[in-house]
Amino acid sequence: MSGKWLIALPPVLFAGLAVLFWVGMQRDNPGELPSTFVGRPAPVLPATALPGTPLLSAEDLRAGEVTVVNFWASWCPPCRAEHPVLQAMADKGIRVAGVNMMDKEADALSYLEGAGNPFFAIATDPDGRNRVEWGVSAPPETFIVAGDGRVLFKFTGPLVGTDYEARFIPALEAALN
Repeated sequence: MSGKWLIALPPVLFAGLAVLFWVGMQRDNPGELPSTFVGRPAPVLPATALPGTPLLSAEDLRAGEVTVVNFWASWCPPCRAEHPVLQAMADKGIRVAGVNMMDKEADALSYLEGAGNPFFAIATDPDGRNRVEWGVSAPPETFIVAGDGRVLFKFTGPLVGTDYEARFIPALEAALN
C-alpha cells in the first residue's frame, strides 16, 4: 500500500506544473522579465570609469533629468547592434550613460573610438560584480531612470526591433514628457 501513491505522483506533478505555466502565461506580457527595481532608487554604481571618460555617479542619476543607463560590453554582438540607436538618442539630446561590464579597458576604449561614444559618463564593472546590484544578467540591458534617481523601466536585450519599438520607446517618451 505504501508504494501506490508513487504511481499518482507524476500526473499530480504534471498537472501542478501545467497550472503554474498557464497562470504565468496570463500576464500582460509573458515574455517580459519584471524588475524589482522599478519605482525604487537606482542601485549603487561602480566607482571606476574608463580612462579619459567622465565617471557615472549617483549624482548624475539625480541631476533632475531622465537618464538612459545602458549596460554594455565591446565583445557583445547585441550591444554592437544597438550602438547606433544609443548614438541617435544622444544626438537628440537624451542623456545616455553607460556601464561597461566584464570588458577590458583597452577593448572598450577602442570600440568607442571606432563606433563613437554616445555616453556622457561611463562606469566600469570589469568583474561583473556590480551588475548583480542592478539585476543585470548579461549585456545589453537598459534602464530608464527618472531625474530623482528612481528606476522607471528596465529593458532586457538590444534596443532594436519591434519589442524595442513597442515597449522601450513608449516608456522613454512617457518618462521624458
